[in-house]
Amino acid sequence: MLLRPNGFVLGMVLLAIVAAYSGTLNEVQAADQPTPAMVAQDSTAPATADADGVPVPEPSAKALRYYQSGNVLWVAATLWGLAVPALLLFSGFSAHLREWAGAIGRGWLRTIAVYAVLYLAVVYLLDLPLSYYAGFLREHAYGLSNQSLARWLGDSLKSLLVTLVIAVATLWLPYLLLRKSPRRWWLYTALAAVPLLALLLLIQPVLIAPLFDDFGPMQDKALEAKILALADRVGIAGGRVLEVDKSEDTEAVNAYVAGLLDTKRIVLWDTLLAKLDPDQVLVVMGHEMGHYVLGHVWTLFALLCLLVLATLYAVHRSLGFLIRRYRHRFGFSDPADVASLPLLVLLFSAFFLLAQPIALAYSRHIEREADRFGLEITRDNHAMATAFTILQHTNLAYPRPGPLYVLWRSRHPSIAERIEFANRYRPWEQGQPLTYGRYFGEHESSRRPPAPPQRGSQTAAPSDRPALERRWETTPTIAEPGTLAAGAFASTIRSSAKYGLPTRLVTRNHTEHL
Repeated sequence: MLLRPNGFVLGMVLLAIVAAYSGTLNEVQAADQPTPAMVAQDSTAPATADADGVPVPEPSAKALRYYQSGNVLWVAATLWGLAVPALLLFSGFSAHLREWAGAIGRGWLRTIAVYAVLYLAVVYLLDLPLSYYAGFLREHAYGLSNQSLARWLGDSLKSLLVTLVIAVATLWLPYLLLRKSPRRWWLYTALAAVPLLALLLLIQPVLIAPLFDDFGPMQDKALEAKILALADRVGIAGGRVLEVDKSEDTEAVNAYVAGLLDTKRIVLWDTLLAKLDPDQVLVVMGHEMGHYVLGHVWTLFALLCLLVLATLYAVHRSLGFLIRRYRHRFGFSDPADVASLPLLVLLFSAFFLLAQPIALAYSRHIEREADRFGLEITRDNHAMATAFTILQHTNLAYPRPGPLYVLWRSRHPSIAERIEFANRYRPWEQGQPLTYGRYFGEHESSRRPPAPPQRGSQTAAPSDRPALERRWETTPTIAEPGTLAAGAFASTIRSSAKYGLPTRLVTRNHTEHL
């Protein structure tokens, strides 16, 4: 599953702004070797080897430190993300930037474009030490990154460039709406952003993602054929399976579905193919297909639209009061002044942070249902459970996080919860109907317990698939939980790899994927 600027015009612009300083912070700990309990179960063992199921591995001391320091990091990064726009706002620096932009741009539209470039450049420089510490030093200290400093810096600059292009192309629109409709700008901004986000979903796999990674055909043609056969069972036609070279950057594993219409594709990280066996890969792909078939992308999209709309309304209600009270310190008295951008960023981030648990709770729900779908279509409980143990070991995931972590940061169920669910969910063994059997023609056949799948063989024998043809039209993939500073909005839809948004504009944390 995976997940990263986002698009509800102002939302997209705000995310583009905060993405430049949405790093994470933490103390670097000396890396130690994982304890034996952390080592994943033997993925080649037969499914019947564990009579009581696959046990949840205990976290190593290093994983515990990564989890605990990551919580400190998330708080620090969130505060930092709020402090940066506040500093630029209350110091009057934003007003000075607007004056410089006006002198350079000489015109309303060009002034906004120049201001966006100047503002993003300043924010990028302010955030660079934090981003370097969190995204490079810390990941190397914990053995999660293979990335060279030159490549990290190159990706960082390319991400800034993409953010600049998006900001320059879109920032004028909310300010036009602020000028033309001071009382309804928040509504029109949210509405106008929807097609822009759809455009991002369409172009992300073909224009943005290749800037950062090398994509190519799968090397394992036999596994590719099995994945396409699995897709055919649920009526998904016309998809391409690509392999992306991530091993030069990370030790983490991931897989996702991306694109719209003719840009649709299935993407597997080479690290995942190296560390998971074919049965585990098929279970992972069954999960990803579940996101698509069950319409999770669009339901999450609709929820986020509503949350962004509510957040923008809260921004609107607070904007006038703050400007009236602090206009002398801000250096502007009109919300339509582009110098108000840090105020919009600050308010949007703060209010969306309050709404974030709603989106995360729904995200955890659809992840559970995708796990259910993956089990029902493959019926390989052992493969799913052992895949999660490998995920825990590889990504230093903490199996049982605390309630505050779950509430504010986690868009997936805990690793322990997912392993335990994989162990116990077997309705076909009791002759019970499958929850999602109708999507792959097993709503009746599930009442007859099938023979268990053979390890190393193809998944459960396909039955007649339903008479509907689907296409890869969205991007189920979710990146790890939380770690977004001011971009609480970004933190929620950072699922760009998972839910199809441009992923490089949001900081990645390797504690959880899939």
